[in-house]
Amino acid sequence: MTPSDIREIAREPWEAVGLEPELLEHLDVTGEGHLPSVYHVTELATASIGAATLAASALWHDRGGPAPHADLDRGHAAAAFLSERYYSEVGAPPREQWAPLSGDYATADGRWVRIHANFDHHRDAALDALGIPPGPDTLRPMVETSVAGFEAEALVEAIMERGGAASSWRTPDEWAAHPQGQAVGTIPLVTMTRLGDAPAEPLPPAEAPLEGVRILDLSRVLAGPVCGRLLASYGADVLRISGPHLPTFADLDRDTGFGKRSAFLDLRTDDGCDTLRALTREADVFVQAYRPGSLAGRGFSALELAETRPGIVVVELSAYGHMGPWAGRRGFDSLVQMASGIVATETSEDGGAPTRSLPAQALDHATGYLAALGAIAGLRKRHHEGGSWHVQVALARTGRWLEDLGHVERGQDAVPPDVSPFLMQTGDITHVAPPGRVEGYVPHWTRPAPQMGEHEPVWE
Repeated sequence: MTPSDIREIAREPWEAVGLEPELLEHLDVTGEGHLPSVYHVTELATASIGAATLAASALWHDRGGPAPHADLDRGHAAAAFLSERYYSEVGAPPREQWAPLSGDYATADGRWVRIHANFDHHRDAALDALGIPPGPDTLRPMVETSVAGFEAEALVEAIMERGGAASSWRTPDEWAAHPQGQAVGTIPLVTMTRLGDAPAEPLPPAEAPLEGVRILDLSRVLAGPVCGRLLASYGADVLRISGPHLPTFADLDRDTGFGKRSAFLDLRTDDGCDTLRALTREADVFVQAYRPGSLAGRGFSALELAETRPGIVVVELSAYGHMGPWAGRRGFDSLVQMASGIVATETSEDGGAPTRSLPAQALDHATGYLAALGAIAGLRKRHHEGGSWHVQVALARTGRWLEDLGHVERGQDAVPPDVSPFLMQTGDITHVAPPGRVEGYVPHWTRPAPQMGEHEPVWE
């Protein structure tokens, strides 16, 4: 696809957040290559990263920086969508990204269920639903035998009711007919609404697009942390908040932690909630990607955050969207791919086992960059007109965007772009450099990737 094609793909999220359509002409795309897929995954990467990058340039121009302009290489965008695969530390053995019991299982009704067991509590919920004693030593053949006695939908619901995470195989047509698939089709790719009134807060001149902007990053695994990582690369002060009791993936946390500080708070306690509210009063953006409703139950709904800090931009990421019967359902990229027909399309139409998925966790990455786009657009609105703003994005809605781009003939035979030019070394760590650049500024991280909980929960 040509640069103008990428601009047209980017137009949907760009206009959804109210940015000026004419600015898209200042997004330049170079490079070649396609990630092997039936879908336009490389175009999804280039459009989502390009839109967020150009938005950062536009905000910098608002505060006295150069005229808006952004450049992005397609190969670099593809590498960024695979960043967790290229992250490595000298002397550290490669780690498996999937736990032994995570994966696809055949059910009694001739369908397939995908079980997410990377977190111990999700694994144990699935085992409990299957009538298998929870624990780390369960063998996969035992799970396969048990799953074969269940119908797909009944098993998924039993796992979800116990606090686990799973989804069943669907075709795109089945997803389109499903109540949640229909709900996803009614919401914008990026939803932006005004939460309440607040005076305009023009950002002062700065040496970087997001210099002086404070971001609270309450997210885990991939999409939300990708959002914060992009914002940090353009100069934002990003403070990632997690809990010492929450499960984690060390490599993913490090890969998405560049440029951030990381602190622990226990939001099950009054002290933890009080500290988070104090941080919120001095924040500009609040990013959260916990299961819908979980933070609201502790007093941190979007409206409550706007009352605590008028003028805040609240960015919420979810798996299946904020409308429909699954609005509160937990999920992950791999599960959304399975539920929405992406895996069926990548595999084939012969009814065989789900052998192929997207070549990257593309829904996670794209949704993260769309969240960053929404955060920056909210800051621009606050800069010019004031108000508190609410941004909502969802993996399933991003999947709909990808589906709408159509399919690539023989796309699975494509040769992936060479990512070696986009890798860099920081100390003992090899990682993907920040993708893209804006006029007058090359994105970079001023802090190394922290260990989780390394810092105090305070603003510097």
